Amino acid sequence: MNILELKNVSKKFGSKNVLNNLNLSVPTGSIYGFVGENGAGKTTTMKMILGLEEKNSGEIFIKGQPVHFGDNQTNHLTGYLPDVPEFYNYMSGREYLKFCGEITGLTKKQSLQKIPEILALVGLENNKKKIKGYSRGMKQRLGIAQALLNDPELLICDEPTSALDPSGRNEFRKC
Repeated sequence: MNILELKNVSKKFGSKNVLNNLNLSVPTGSIYGFVGENGAGKTTTMKMILGLEEKNSGEIFIKGQPVHFGDNQTNHLTGYLPDVPEFYNYMSGREYLKFCGEITGLTKKQSLQKIPEILALVGLENNKKKIKGYSRGMKQRLGIAQALLNDPELLICDEPTSALDPSGRNEFRKC
């Protein structure tokens, strides 16, 4: 079964065609990447896959379930790391992940188990700072942790290594 299917997906901004009848099938367990120039529609495509951007035509399916703009029926299947992650700067990374766990339906027991594992995976397990004190690379690591928190079947990452140093990039590739 395919984890992701796009069928004849098109998107316009005003009179400009950004995507024209895009077809894509991604088998479960695969790793795919979008490569293209700035403005080619990569981020727009990712946002349409997640239901965050409206398509003009076509169909998108995650694990056979249709994706619609503004609908969250497939959110439990996905994790998303935007190109510039946003956070509540008054929280610590641990507090932020706990908050994210609550809104995504993790139980308290699941959060207590999962959050330390995820923080260790991204190298933030010993960090007690508020997010406002994080470097850009630390924020990127926290964004990766948030994207992985619900054990997604489909992980969408937009420029996931952009703020990471060389060792952080290598660690990300090992995940």
